[in-house]
Amino acid sequence: MARLPMTEKLQAQKLDLWYKKICAPGFIKDDPVQFPRRFKKKEDIEIAAFLTATIAWGRRDMILRSAERLFSIMGKSPFSYVASNEYKNLKNKNIHRTFFESDLKYFCKGFDHCYAKYGTLEKLFAGGENIWESIALFREEMAKGNKGQYSKHISNPGASSGKADDKGESNGSACKRLNLALRWLVRKGPVDLGLWKSIKPSALFIPLDVHVARTARKLGLLERKSNDKRAVIELTEKLRTYCAEDPVKYDFALFGMGIENK
Repeated sequence: MARLPMTEKLQAQKLDLWYKKICAPGFIKDDPVQFPRRFKKKEDIEIAAFLTATIAWGRRDMILRSAERLFSIMGKSPFSYVASNEYKNLKNKNIHRTFFESDLKYFCKGFDHCYAKYGTLEKLFAGGENIWESIALFREEMAKGNKGQYSKHISNPGASSGKADDKGESNGSACKRLNLALRWLVRKGPVDLGLWKSIKPSALFIPLDVHVARTARKLGLLERKSNDKRAVIELTEKLRTYCAEDPVKYDFALFGMGIENK
């Protein structure tokens, strides 16, 4: 931890206590992270992480039910389901809120293209200069697998800069669900899988949802009012002053503190 004023040091200690309280094995059974954890093969875990994170909005119990529905469609191996083109038989039944079988088909086509080109999704994401550039590349490659069509379920981060600026060039989506999948795949801990080794936890950005943002503002960690990319950068840069090597670990702390203060 960097040398901090006393008030900042107390804030960091409070966040660290909440992180240790929340980030424990018992967290997994009620969280969507359980789904990528069910698989052993790298490609299965990657696909499961991105699909699960994609539908991770709304009530947690609803997300878990929808994820069960999604993976019952894909069977024992999501990668085999993609590689064998079984997704071509999908119709358009609902899976989760605005995510339908047609959306799953889009992702499967995109994954098929990405694996054919890169071998693994880790290699794709490791190719960018920063996480925002990698997310933008992922979005483009998924579109290439779908004849140039973009999906509303893959957020657009806008400019690839990893720093906020005064000109608004970093304005874009917070990419909460993509950043969540990356947290699962990159961080190593009692909850996150730590599957990817070519990206360091220090490079990650906070998966910003309305609850985490609200808690961060109450604590004085975030000033920006909009929950957009610039807010993600602002909050993550603040958290880096507390733990430069692993700033997004405080996602657990902010989640836990938000639940307590509901």
